[in-house]
Amino acid sequence: MIYYTADLHLGHEKIISMCHRPFRDLEEMHQTIIKNWNDRITPEDEVYIVGDVAYRCQMPELESYLAQLLGHKHLITGNHDRHKIKSEIFRAYFDSITNYAEIQDGNNKVILFHYPILEWNGFFHGTYHIYGHIHNSQNMANQIMEQLPNAFNAGMDCNGFMPRTLAELIADHEKNHDTSLLNY
Repeated sequence: MIYYTADLHLGHEKIISMCHRPFRDLEEMHQTIIKNWNDRITPEDEVYIVGDVAYRCQMPELESYLAQLLGHKHLITGNHDRHKIKSEIFRAYFDSITNYAEIQDGNNKVILFHYPILEWNGFFHGTYHIYGHIHNSQNMANQIMEQLPNAFNAGMDCNGFMPRTLAELIADHEKNHDTSLLNY
């Protein structure tokens, strides 16, 4: 099975207040993310992390968190990953690390990029775009992206602090957003 997530921000204490995460402290946030992840993911599953694994989380603490997360992890780098990917220890926890990816999820083509983009390869042919970066903010970027029928925010803040399947992202988007404004 293939899963998607973004913006874990392990070690980033201020993300709790910045994004209104429902945690008392970093320890509760870390333990919730690890539990939710491992309740869904098996060692055989593929998990695409669409950026920002950690911020201000130092080795070996970060290493202990990554070691607990099940599955084959693939990192699509985000703005907070640029320094971590220099570490061989960090890189060892991922089956792949890239800035951008185009993958097949069943019969669906999926474009993975940390930043939301308005048009992507296959946009007019049913291709999906999964992104992160904008968390659960109510800024203009999020409002615009929510109108696109095949673009999904995989961020932890928007998805119950757990990885989600493409089918779940599609169903949640259809249930929560009016995409009838777009006729292409």
